[in-house]
Amino acid sequence: MKARIVYASMTGNDEDMADILEEDLQDYGFDVETSDIGFTDPSDYLESDLCVLVTYTYGEGVMTDELQDFYDEMSELDLTGKKFAVMGSGDKVYGTAYCQNVFDFEKLFKKLGAIEVAKPVTIEQSPDEAAIALIDAAAQEMNDALNG
Repeated sequence: MKARIVYASMTGNDEDMADILEEDLQDYGFDVETSDIGFTDPSDYLESDLCVLVTYTYGEGVMTDELQDFYDEMSELDLTGKKFAVMGSGDKVYGTAYCQNVFDFEKLFKKLGAIEVAKPVTIEQSPDEAAIALIDAAAQEMNDALNG
């Protein structure tokens, strides 16, 4: 199975999350390709069995230019039947905007016909032991959904 992880990271937290997930999926036998959102074309998802997006939410949930560009380009794809998962970091000080971009991309994947295979993972700031456990559990869900 081929997995594509695309991450957007301003502080390194989401890149760390992507790296943890990449290792987990490789342990399950996935062929994983991980890339920075700024150097990735959304159509790369078309070549994968599992599509994952890891993103931060800046401030009150307004997408940064790089996120908005990727979102707009991705919105033109047909991902019918593709399996997907989303995760990311945020700051709870922003209340209802906490991890908003994670949920924005979750809605987009669904709108494009993709099938969610793991609950969204949202963490505050950087991945601690509890967050790593959530990422590991999500990887297990992804594996179970694709490899039974």
